[in-house]
Amino acid sequence: MFDIDVKSRMPIYEQIIENVKRLIIQGVLLPEEKLPSVRSLAQELTINPNTIQKAYRELEREGYVISRPGKGSFVNDMTETMNREHIKTLTAEVERLIKELVFLDVPGVSLKAMIDKAEREKEGQE
Repeated sequence: MFDIDVKSRMPIYEQIIENVKRLIIQGVLLPEEKLPSVRSLAQELTINPNTIQKAYRELEREGYVISRPGKGSFVNDMTETMNREHIKTLTAEVERLIKELVFLDVPGVSLKAMIDKAEREKEGQE
């Protein structure tokens, strides 16, 4: 399930993180699916349990995994997280474009008119 290259320059815990993210994105690991326990995965990969724990903690911090005390770690429903990331990316792109348009002396009134038009189109008024 996990591809770990012990000869890689990438730390093992980062490889585990990338593997879990890849499996979630590809739909192999589904929301609410239980991840292997720290102990069993450490035995399977023959690595220190602290390494697995570090990877799981980071995945939880990033929102990919939910930890339930006494039950284990589970895949989080990433819909909301992915939407937040997408909005963050688009917002940064819009800010960059607005700065460029302002630099090109496009008046703020015109920029606001574009936003108003988009909102009307969304509401079906145009």
